[in-house]
Amino acid sequence: MTKPILIGILSLIISSCATKRKGHSEEFIKTQNELTEKITKVSNQSAFNGFGVALTNDKEVLYQNGFGYANVETGEKYTENTIQNIASVSKTFVGIAIMKAQELGKLKLDDPISKYLPYKIENPKFRENPITIRQLVTHTSSIRDNEEYLHRAWLLFDTINIEKNLKIDIGVCKFSSPSTEVSMEDFLVNVLTENGKWYKPNTFTEYKPSQIFEYSNMGTTLAALILEKATGEKFNEFTEKYIIQPLKMESTGWGLRSIDMKKHSRLYIDKKTAYPYYTCVTYPDGSIITSSNDMSKYICELIKGFTGNGTVLSKESYKELFTPQLNSENFIDRGTSEYSDEYNMGVLMGFGSTGNFGHTGGDPGMFSVIWFDKNSKIGRYFVINTDWDDKASGKTQKEIYDILDEYALKLDKLSKEEK
Repeated sequence: MTKPILIGILSLIISSCATKRKGHSEEFIKTQNELTEKITKVSNQSAFNGFGVALTNDKEVLYQNGFGYANVETGEKYTENTIQNIASVSKTFVGIAIMKAQELGKLKLDDPISKYLPYKIENPKFRENPITIRQLVTHTSSIRDNEEYLHRAWLLFDTINIEKNLKIDIGVCKFSSPSTEVSMEDFLVNVLTENGKWYKPNTFTEYKPSQIFEYSNMGTTLAALILEKATGEKFNEFTEKYIIQPLKMESTGWGLRSIDMKKHSRLYIDKKTAYPYYTCVTYPDGSIITSSNDMSKYICELIKGFTGNGTVLSKESYKELFTPQLNSENFIDRGTSEYSDEYNMGVLMGFGSTGNFGHTGGDPGMFSVIWFDKNSKIGRYFVINTDWDDKASGKTQKEIYDILDEYALKLDKLSKEEK
């Protein structure tokens, strides 16, 4: 199987590099092709069936491409236009949406969430400490992802082989039948309000709001619901209007019902076994579906925003988005590795111990990351379509990261010299 993969991908070396623009030097194109060749060699021995990568600076997309297979059974290649979900990297869209809503005068970060809700959501141990929007977007709201979230939020997309698929092991989470689907708001009300039918005492932590960082998918989804209440618009429609359409992310949407399924990669348990298609009730916390091509545009905009030249948000909003909000007292177990996105938090934007920033994501059959070097102002995107294996996947990831880091600097230098 190695030779067909290699030949198939090498045939795309020139055509796949949609980053090429009129005026790029031969040296720039040669460097792009070298990068493709090096990653292709890694992909042939990869732990992943397929993956996408992208590199950008604050002026342009330096590189984007796909490798391996989007569908092993049909032989469909993974390209820069292949789409799949990116899990918790989606949370960065929630952060930008909240900042846009604040720009529009619809809400303020330090507003209590009670200002926008017709029901109470509060930590029963600290009723005198109202939860605020800022706490939701910095994971300090004291709302935790309890068993009800883990076992009720994940839904199979169709009823094919449903009895078999409901038994698939996806770790601490479980797949539920499509027939159990409820709206995002109904789900949150039932889990987070004291009269909700799925409410349990462990829904909230033992710490008061604002005190301790605890990563919360439900807290992020609640922030999206607050945005809906404050603006009068559905969250997916608001982000489409203010983020996705302005950036011309034409293959991007929230959930499987919003995208072209023909472009969607299968997600894999291993190199041979595909997962069934699935969705999530709490979709803002991790269900955006997109391509490397579209994410290149998004990452380029974020870097522009960091440098004061963004178009989606104002300079003031981007400054808030990228400002670390927490301190050491807010952490019990602080992520200190170079690529950890939980050393500090902006507005749903994670910071590493080096000051670089971004977000990671992981769901059944995939892993994703966006990461920005604050000094070079170069951004990276990496997404895979196969379950993560700690030993094999980590080795492949490290090899790809090292190659991307090397060529990011080369392409950035050549790009700037050509300006």
